[in-house]
Amino acid sequence: MPSFDPKKITDIHRHLHSHLPPEPALRVKAIESLLVEKGLVDPEAVDAWIEAYTEEIGPKRGAQVVARAWLDADFKALLLSDAAAAVTELGVQGQATGHLQAVENTDGVHNLVVCTLCSCYPFGILGMAPAWYKAAEYRARAVRDPRGVLAEFDVALGDDVAVKVWDSTAELRYMVLPQRPAGTDGWDQEALARLVTRNAMIGTDRDLSKGIA
Repeated sequence: MPSFDPKKITDIHRHLHSHLPPEPALRVKAIESLLVEKGLVDPEAVDAWIEAYTEEIGPKRGAQVVARAWLDADFKALLLSDAAAAVTELGVQGQATGHLQAVENTDGVHNLVVCTLCSCYPFGILGMAPAWYKAAEYRARAVRDPRGVLAEFDVALGDDVAVKVWDSTAELRYMVLPQRPAGTDGWDQEALARLVTRNAMIGTDRDLSKGIA
């Protein structure tokens, strides 16, 4: 009679699944294949949307906005007073940026963005919201214990730094303007933009100097 080793079966199961996409990705692929088969979806259009969100609509758009603000005092002033107008000036406006407000990190202030009711997010310039941003735990704790949440993202703040939490809604969404790292004098906009992370524009990243080679 063959023996049954539960540990061995678990190891085999884990090994097999380590070579497969996660279950949600499999479901999406199955749905996409079915829609393509029925002629309801053009696979080239799907690829174009994926490329757009990865290469253009993703955080790279927001990074360009931040880099421009670091270089251009007039643009920075416009961004902080009327963010929707500022992003329109750069031609990177999109859905969810019509009621956008930018908040600036300083030596004495750190800003953190959350959406406590759902997951409102300026995806037109920051791309798709990360899974943790939509999680109930983040949405609750960001308001109740923002310093604790930031610590889990390796953002350590002194007592002299105030934390401001901004709660996004369908009518008003926020992005953080992070501080420009020291040692970047003379850098052009493209080089500066490469330092800007999505998390920095949400507020769960603060020190961008680690991106300097």
